[in-house]
Amino acid sequence: MIKKTAIQWMAAVALLSSLSATAWGVGSSTPQAELARWQQTAGQSGDASRGQAFFNRQHGGEWSCASCHGQPPTRQGKHASTGKTIAPLAPAVNPQRLTDTAKVDKWLRRNCKDVLSRECTAIEKADVLAYLISLK
Repeated sequence: MIKKTAIQWMAAVALLSSLSATAWGVGSSTPQAELARWQQTAGQSGDASRGQAFFNRQHGGEWSCASCHGQPPTRQGKHASTGKTIAPLAPAVNPQRLTDTAKVDKWLRRNCKDVLSRECTAIEKADVLAYLISLK
Protein backbone atom coordinates (compact mmCIF):
# COMPACT_ATOMS: atom_id res chain seq x y z
CA MET A 1 0.00 0.00 0.00
CA ILE A 2 2.84 2.39 0.83
CA LYS A 3 4.51 1.79 -2.52
CA LYS A 4 1.30 2.62 -4.36
CA THR A 5 0.82 5.81 -2.32
CA ALA A 6 4.43 6.88 -2.96
CA ILE A 7 4.02 6.32 -6.69
CA GLN A 8 0.76 8.28 -6.69
CA TRP A 9 2.44 11.10 -4.75
CA MET A 10 5.38 11.21 -7.21
CA ALA A 11 2.98 11.22 -10.15
CA ALA A 12 1.05 14.11 -8.58
CA VAL A 13 4.27 16.08 -8.01
CA ALA A 14 5.33 15.48 -11.63
CA LEU A 15 1.93 16.61 -12.89
CA LEU A 16 1.98 19.76 -10.75
CA SER A 17 5.52 20.53 -11.89
CA SER A 18 4.44 20.16 -15.50
CA LEU A 19 1.42 22.40 -14.98
CA SER A 20 3.53 24.98 -13.15
CA ALA A 21 6.05 25.07 -15.97
CA THR A 22 3.23 25.57 -18.47
CA ALA A 23 1.65 28.30 -16.36
CA TRP A 24 4.97 30.15 -16.21
CA GLY A 25 5.48 29.87 -19.97
CA VAL A 26 8.47 27.55 -19.82
CA GLY A 27 8.76 25.96 -23.25
CA SER A 28 5.12 26.49 -23.98
CA SER A 29 4.98 29.55 -26.15
CA THR A 30 4.64 30.21 -29.87
CA PRO A 31 6.41 32.73 -32.09
CA GLN A 32 3.11 34.61 -32.45
CA ALA A 33 2.62 34.72 -28.67
CA GLU A 34 6.15 36.06 -28.20
CA LEU A 35 5.50 38.73 -30.82
CA ALA A 36 2.20 39.65 -29.15
CA ARG A 37 3.93 39.90 -25.76
CA TRP A 38 6.54 42.37 -27.04
CA GLN A 39 3.96 44.33 -29.05
CA GLN A 40 1.86 44.71 -25.91
CA THR A 41 4.92 45.84 -23.93
CA ALA A 42 5.84 48.32 -26.68
CA GLY A 43 2.29 49.58 -27.10
CA GLN A 44 2.50 49.21 -30.88
CA SER A 45 2.75 46.57 -33.59
CA GLY A 46 6.04 45.14 -34.68
CA ASP A 47 7.01 45.91 -38.26
CA ALA A 48 8.82 43.26 -40.32
CA SER A 49 10.54 45.78 -42.62
CA ARG A 50 11.90 47.75 -39.65
CA GLY A 51 12.93 44.42 -38.11
CA GLN A 52 14.81 43.41 -41.25
CA ALA A 53 16.66 46.74 -41.35
CA PHE A 54 17.48 46.44 -37.64
CA PHE A 55 18.65 42.83 -38.08
CA ASN A 56 21.09 43.76 -40.86
CA ARG A 57 22.43 47.05 -39.41
CA GLN A 58 25.66 47.35 -37.41
CA HIS A 59 24.52 49.64 -34.64
CA GLY A 60 27.85 51.40 -34.21
CA GLY A 61 29.78 48.22 -33.47
CA GLU A 62 31.36 45.47 -35.50
CA TRP A 63 28.39 43.09 -35.50
CA SER A 64 24.83 43.00 -36.68
CA CYS A 65 22.36 40.22 -35.91
CA ALA A 66 23.10 38.92 -39.41
CA SER A 67 26.81 38.63 -38.57
CA CYS A 68 26.06 35.39 -36.72
CA HIS A 69 22.57 34.40 -37.87
CA GLY A 70 23.12 35.04 -41.58
CA GLN A 71 20.98 36.88 -44.08
CA PRO A 72 18.37 35.68 -44.39
CA PRO A 73 18.35 33.77 -41.07
CA THR A 74 16.68 30.77 -42.70
CA ARG A 75 19.96 28.86 -42.92
CA GLN A 76 22.48 27.70 -40.37
CA GLY A 77 24.58 30.52 -38.94
CA LYS A 78 27.97 30.72 -37.30
CA HIS A 79 28.97 32.78 -34.26
CA ALA A 80 31.27 35.59 -35.42
CA SER A 81 33.89 35.12 -32.71
CA THR A 82 33.60 31.51 -31.51
CA GLY A 83 32.70 29.87 -34.81
CA LYS A 84 30.00 27.85 -33.05
CA THR A 85 27.24 26.65 -35.37
CA ILE A 86 23.87 28.33 -34.85
CA ALA A 87 20.63 26.65 -35.95
CA PRO A 88 18.39 28.65 -38.31
CA LEU A 89 16.61 31.47 -36.51
CA ALA A 90 13.44 31.69 -38.62
CA PRO A 91 10.60 29.68 -37.02
CA ALA A 92 9.32 28.57 -40.46
CA VAL A 93 12.58 26.67 -40.95
CA ASN A 94 13.30 25.78 -37.31
CA PRO A 95 10.00 25.13 -35.48
CA GLN A 96 11.70 25.12 -32.05
CA ARG A 97 12.65 28.78 -32.40
CA LEU A 98 10.73 31.36 -30.36
CA THR A 99 8.75 28.73 -28.44
CA ASP A 100 10.27 29.18 -24.98
CA THR A 101 9.74 32.53 -23.28
CA ALA A 102 12.75 32.16 -21.00
CA LYS A 103 15.04 31.38 -23.94
CA VAL A 104 13.60 34.21 -26.04
CA ASP A 105 14.25 36.66 -23.20
CA LYS A 106 17.73 35.27 -22.50
CA TRP A 107 18.93 35.38 -26.09
CA LEU A 108 17.37 38.74 -26.95
CA ARG A 109 19.00 40.26 -23.87
CA ARG A 110 22.39 38.67 -24.59
CA ASN A 111 22.44 39.30 -28.34
CA CYS A 112 21.18 42.87 -28.06
CA LYS A 113 23.99 43.62 -25.62
CA ASP A 114 26.50 42.09 -28.06
CA VAL A 115 25.21 44.04 -31.06
CA LEU A 116 24.05 47.31 -29.48
CA SER A 117 25.98 47.38 -26.17
CA ARG A 118 22.57 47.73 -24.47
CA GLU A 119 19.31 45.88 -24.20
CA CYS A 120 16.91 46.27 -27.10
CA THR A 121 13.74 48.24 -26.56
CA ALA A 122 10.39 46.46 -26.63
CA ILE A 123 9.60 47.80 -30.10
CA GLU A 124 13.01 46.72 -31.44
CA LYS A 125 12.28 43.22 -30.14
CA ALA A 126 8.78 43.26 -31.64
CA ASP A 127 10.15 44.43 -35.00
CA VAL A 128 12.80 41.68 -35.12
CA LEU A 129 10.29 39.02 -34.11
CA ALA A 130 7.86 40.27 -36.77
CA TYR A 131 10.66 39.98 -39.33
CA LEU A 132 11.68 36.48 -38.24
CA ILE A 133 8.06 35.28 -38.30
CA SER A 134 7.59 36.75 -41.80
CA LEU A 135 10.37 34.60 -43.27
CA LYS A 136 9.34 31.52 -45.21
